[in-house]
Amino acid sequence: MCGPLMVALAKARPRTVRASTGRVVYHLGRIGAYSLLGLVLGQAGRVMTLAGFQNWLSIGLGIGLLAGLVVASKVSLATPVWRWVALLKGGLGGLLRRDALSAQALMGALNGLLPCGLVYVAGAGATATGHALSGAASMAMFGLGTLPVMLSVHLAGQRFPLPARFSLPNVTRVAVVLMAALLILRGLELGIPFLSPNLSALGQAGVRCH
Repeated sequence: MCGPLMVALAKARPRTVRASTGRVVYHLGRIGAYSLLGLVLGQAGRVMTLAGFQNWLSIGLGIGLLAGLVVASKVSLATPVWRWVALLKGGLGGLLRRDALSAQALMGALNGLLPCGLVYVAGAGATATGHALSGAASMAMFGLGTLPVMLSVHLAGQRFPLPARFSLPNVTRVAVVLMAALLILRGLELGIPFLSPNLSALGQAGVRCH
């Protein structure tokens, strides 16, 4: 949903210094929303980790991503969730007509609440960090990593290649599957170095060394 919004922004604003400043503020608001979301998710992950559910948390996040991928294509647009999304997009439409930088920042923050597969992937990773600040940092890095594509869509507008527009959902699906597989493998602790290390055994070995 981010791509069409960026195209709309490109059409609604001429390429002036003020408009460019507005785009910067917009992205700062978006990254700020991601960081706040990562802070909350990281803290939630920390609570689960301290309760001894680190492995189950990782496996559950992976299964949740896969389930969301399957359900997303079958959810009716009449469901309450999509009605809420429609209201959110209506609010974005109202902000789109305002030139104030505060409106641009708020629009960026609201954009961070729009359904997006890649945000779900980043959110799962933030939760798996098991730390509030680490979760916030990972989501902030995710937001920064999306800047090149988002700015390209903004600058290209309607000239953004159609094949690239249609390929983005496929890239998202691949990213969801890969992150889900990684989280599940991580939670299973199969003893595979870097991919699925046995953290419990390593922890016990560390205790014996002390």
